[in-house]
Amino acid sequence: MQPKVQFLATLRPVLETIGSQQLDAGLDVQLNRDFPPGSPVFEDIREACRAGAEDGWMQLQGDASRRGARVIEPAAESAGLSVDVVELADIVGPHHRHPGGEICAVLPVTAGARFDGRGEGWTVYPPGSEHWPSAEGGRLRVMFFLPGGVIEYTDRVASLGSGSASE
Repeated sequence: MQPKVQFLATLRPVLETIGSQQLDAGLDVQLNRDFPPGSPVFEDIREACRAGAEDGWMQLQGDASRRGARVIEPAAESAGLSVDVVELADIVGPHHRHPGGEICAVLPVTAGARFDGRGEGWTVYPPGSEHWPSAEGGRLRVMFFLPGGVIEYTDRVASLGSGSASE
């Protein structure tokens, strides 16, 4: 089976759960309840992202502190969501908005690494949210879903204290 097809199959339970639900705190709770770290689905996703990044089929671009790629374009098979994977290490990334929201699986590579102050698990940003994505405490991977593949990068410059999801 081709790596992207297999990756999409691994994501199927999460995609079916997301469906057409509101991207809000309720979905955040549901994903962390239904697919918590240590569960078979979460661990299969972790392994698929590790293998895709290390084997090169995901074709992550960038440098040692930030590299990533869009792995799956939005389509019917992905519930209209794009899937991107990034690796981050102790960095504050570029400011952006989530017009339709964003769903992230936070996958620490370094024990204790955090994304936007949150550890391993799921993080859901509602439509209209914005942030400077931050990684601290080491290296992590973040797999994220975007409705329609839409993300809007801005020209805002990070300042001390930046990084919250609603700035």
